[in-house]
Amino acid sequence: MNAIISVSELASDLAGEQPPVVLDVRWQHEGSMRSAYREGHLPSAVFVDLEADVTGEAGAEGRHPLPDLDHFGAVMRAAGVSPERSVVVYDTGQNWAAARLWWMLRWTGHPSVRVLDGGIALWTGDVEQGEGDAPAAGSFVPAPNSTDFLDADSAAALARSGLLLDARAGERYRGEVEPIDSVAGHIPGAVSAPTTENVTADGRFKPAAELADRFKALGASGPSSASGTSEIGVYCGSGVSGAHEVLALAVAGIPAALYVGSWSQWSADPERPVATGPDPQ
Repeated sequence: MNAIISVSELASDLAGEQPPVVLDVRWQHEGSMRSAYREGHLPSAVFVDLEADVTGEAGAEGRHPLPDLDHFGAVMRAAGVSPERSVVVYDTGQNWAAARLWWMLRWTGHPSVRVLDGGIALWTGDVEQGEGDAPAAGSFVPAPNSTDFLDADSAAALARSGLLLDARAGERYRGEVEPIDSVAGHIPGAVSAPTTENVTADGRFKPAAELADRFKALGASGPSSASGTSEIGVYCGSGVSGAHEVLALAVAGIPAALYVGSWSQWSADPERPVATGPDPQ
């Protein structure tokens, strides 16, 4: 199944006999966007708070570490999520938060999750206001896999044995600026690949073939390709925009793992090496 869904496809699915569960995960660095949800959201959408429900408390493991999986599962079930029913997630249009929720559901075993391409910014249909009625409880129980997740050690190893992509802005990768974390630079061996270059001006992903060409030029390829590497990981500042690049890779047909702790975890450990400049090193 495609990892993304268009506005027209979602409108059709919502009008069908088996509509998907729709999750609104709009988020900004300043905090929750529940008020924006109340002002207007897609029909039947349930609000999910990125920092309260999809990520854990900031600390030694990074600014957006994994959440408690029992809590995450309870929130998903309360939102109506079940394994046998497809899920569509969206945010404002940047889709970084939506991609993190997409990754969480995918990593914990849900078989059918898609992100609304372009987010609510491109939605032209009816919207609902207020909190809405609580959906019937779902039955989803998180069951993490071992292939889509990287910790600091496995990310460091992958930067040498495979391909580790840095989804942040190029100037952060090069160490020229660091607006959030205490140390500037990148993980040694990582390749700069800003995720902002995966989308068009309106926030939609570029065509799959174009994305595949971009990632191939960076050293990535599909698992059955004879060239390049099939071992691919992604990190960013705190595991949110990195999930967006994992999603872009999925659109291109290339599987990749996410280093959830990302630079916020890596740079907080004085024992971890730091590289600067335009080259992976």
